[in-house]
Amino acid sequence: MALQLLSLRFLPVLVSLLAAQGQEAPDPKVQGLPQETETCQRPRWSSSLQLSPDQENYKKNEEVMLSCPEGFQPTFTHVKCAREVQSISRGKPVYRDVWLGRNTRDDWIRIRSSVECLEVLQVVPGTLEISSTSIKLNWTCSVPDVCQRMRARCRLAGPLSSPCEAEEVKGEETLQGQEGTFTCPALQPFTDYSVTISLPPSTVLFTWLVRTEETVPDKLEKLWLDPSTGFLRWKPLPSCKGEIIGYQLNITTSSTQDGSLLEMERLWLNSPVTEYRLPEHSPGSRYVVMIQGLTAAGAGAASLWELQANSSDTPHPLDISCHSIRDISPSQGTAVLPLHPIAHPSEAVREHQLIVAVMDNVTSVEGACSWEPQPFNASQQPGAYVAAVLNLTAPTEFVLGNGTHGQGYHNAALHPGWDYMVLLRLVRRSQQAEKFSCICYSFSLVAGQHPGPWHGTVVGVVVLLVLLLISAGILWFVLSRKRKSLPSKAKEDH
Repeated sequence: MALQLLSLRFLPVLVSLLAAQGQEAPDPKVQGLPQETETCQRPRWSSSLQLSPDQENYKKNEEVMLSCPEGFQPTFTHVKCAREVQSISRGKPVYRDVWLGRNTRDDWIRIRSSVECLEVLQVVPGTLEISSTSIKLNWTCSVPDVCQRMRARCRLAGPLSSPCEAEEVKGEETLQGQEGTFTCPALQPFTDYSVTISLPPSTVLFTWLVRTEETVPDKLEKLWLDPSTGFLRWKPLPSCKGEIIGYQLNITTSSTQDGSLLEMERLWLNSPVTEYRLPEHSPGSRYVVMIQGLTAAGAGAASLWELQANSSDTPHPLDISCHSIRDISPSQGTAVLPLHPIAHPSEAVREHQLIVAVMDNVTSVEGACSWEPQPFNASQQPGAYVAAVLNLTAPTEFVLGNGTHGQGYHNAALHPGWDYMVLLRLVRRSQQAEKFSCICYSFSLVAGQHPGPWHGTVVGVVVLLVLLLISAGILWFVLSRKRKSLPSKAKEDH
């Protein structure tokens, strides 16, 4: 009886426990909740993404527009929140929140990774090429559909300083495909330009401010000499084609007293300097001054000034004469040069170079005097080479072509039939100047063309003998005629 009463007391508790086990806690993701009240939290994508509308929760199937900072493009421009079945639990579907993105065909597809802002246009590193007249770059596009509408252009980046001038670059270029090359041609040197690649109407994908490279400057137009002071002055060049860093002067001088002596001075002056006092020379000296502006790209076109010292006459071109050499030996390939030192006794520089040049390869004495000779090459006809390095302190006779050689020179045998020009050169160098002094010799290594001193004597003796023989013949003829006429006259007298 007692057991029956205990069972009756626990029966209600057991029934309530069984009822509790047959029920599950309500799941907000389980189908059956009101569809219109369900929301999704803001997606945790790139922080640079801009969502519109901008809020923390979005309704299911509410379309959201994505955008990025200028020059970038989201992988999807329109997204929406949706539900998809994650699993089946106890015969019932379990849902989860997902985001769908609209592709280029307007189809909604599941977004399986994070949405990011991609740089639409990339300029390939290391492909930027800048010259004095053009700018070129290679580009690639990460969003092909967007890139079909890209446009590129170059423009002047600002006003130019007077008197520099540059024409505005006209026209634009439509970029095609996923990669390519864009070039801005026909630009002005040393000028600022902006390169812009954009999407219509006003989305800038790439912009770059760049200055074209320098080139050599223009020719100096205004140049004059102050006769009272001897200063040569010029108007400074503007920095239109490059920053003017200085001026180069080449002064070539010849003397009427010794027409074979040529002096060439090359010096460099810093940019602020716009005058130079010409060196003094003896009366009748003629010289040519050449001035060039300098930029980082090099020397520009030369302005020439020709004049004659202490003379109001119109200057004439330099007329450099060469000493004739007559002591030559074509069979041995040698010639004897009478050399006189150029350096003054007080000068520390005494080292003279003997430069040999074949006349067919030399355009002028001035050019050969300032050339940097190349090493002698026996396999080809030489242009100019150093035959000897001499420490001249007194006049001496030097045998050219005897085959001796040493460090930096080669006194090679001369070639029969060739015309030669030989320069005795003295070079003086300082930090901002170098001076070349040259004495010129010339000869042809052809037998009979330039006879030696003994040859003239022999010719004179031969001519004298011929004249004596002719005179003897005439005298014999006259005497023989006189002898024949004497008997005839005697007969007539009888």
